[in-house]
This record gives sequence, C-alpha cells and structure tokens, in this order.
Amino acid sequence: MQRMSSHRLPVPLDRATRLVNHGPTVLVSATHGGRSNVMAAAWNMALDFAPPKVAVVIDKITFTRGLIESSGHFTLSVPCHAQAALTSAIGGSTGQEIDKAATLPGLAWIDEPASPAPLVDGCVAWLACRLLPEPHIQQTYDLFLGEVIGAWADERVFSHGRWHFEGHEGLRTLHHVAGGHYLLPGGFVGTPP
Repeated sequence: MQRMSSHRLPVPLDRATRLVNHGPTVLVSATHGGRSNVMAAAWNMALDFAPPKVAVVIDKITFTRGLIESSGHFTLSVPCHAQAALTSAIGGSTGQEIDKAATLPGLAWIDEPASPAPLVDGCVAWLACRLLPEPHIQQTYDLFLGEVIGAWADERVFSHGRWHFEGHEGLRTLHHVAGGHYLLPGGFVGTPP
C-alpha cells in the first residue's frame, strides 16, 4: 500500500546525519526485481557529514541484504513510539517467507519519487542512501555504508536541524535494548538550542 505522510518535509543534506546520530532503531528497506522488503536494525550510526554517510549492520541471512546488494540503494526509516509493535513485527519476520507490506498490519510505503528505495509510512525521519560498496567489510563484518542522497523528517518533532519531542509522546524515537524492549529519548540536558 502507498501513502504520503502530510508532515514530511525535506531536511538539508548537511543536517541529514542529525536524524540518526542520537542512536535510534531504524527500519532498513530496499527494492529490486519487483520485490520490496524492510527489516529492523538497532546497530546503525552517522558516519560522515559531507557528503553525509551512514553505517548499518545487515546480517547475511536477511532478505533485505540481497535487495541492497542487487539494487545498490537502501533507505533508513526512523520509527516512533507509536510503531513499537510494528517495529518488533518487522524485526521478527523475514521477507524470505512473507511479503511484509501485504501481511503486517500498519506497514505501508510512502510514495517518494526522490528515493530509489521505499520509505516506511508513519516514521519520523527517512534517509535515502546509495550503497558505497565495500565488499570486504560487508562480507567480514556485515557492515554496510551508504551515502545519503535524500532526507526527510516529520516537522512536528524535527525542524531547524533539531529534534523536539515535547508534546508528541507517540512520536519519540525507539532505541532497542533487547528482546523487543525499547527506550525512548528524554528531554534536553543543559541549554536547549
């Protein structure tokens, strides 16, 4: 199913890494040969500013990894508190056995022409990435690098290059601990920007 988030606005690429540098769980999606899939990944990080780059660990057994390697693109969608159950369902199922978008309630793609891979609807941030092939680290460490080529965020909780979750509890990002348990970000320490 395709949807369009009404609160999604572009984020300048020089601020794109701010969407993930606070350590949220991400949903990694890719498409190739008429198949799209998404998986959950807690091990990800911002890697560089100019051009913006990210790193994410993607195990060899995942269906999404094959789509990324074949297409050369992936997206990172940042799920929120309201999507905790969906995030766990995405992480607990495999695209080798089911079409997650057709099977998992609440999972839908956003139609974004500027992204070569699908964005997950309902999230609070999205990064479209071009794979930076590094066969040795992909094979040895399951580590994938991507150059960010497009970025968007939910204006209700991210604007002017900053997260601001106050008043939007259901939109706080998820931070995986273990066994389907997540932490949520709190408030500012020190002087807010």
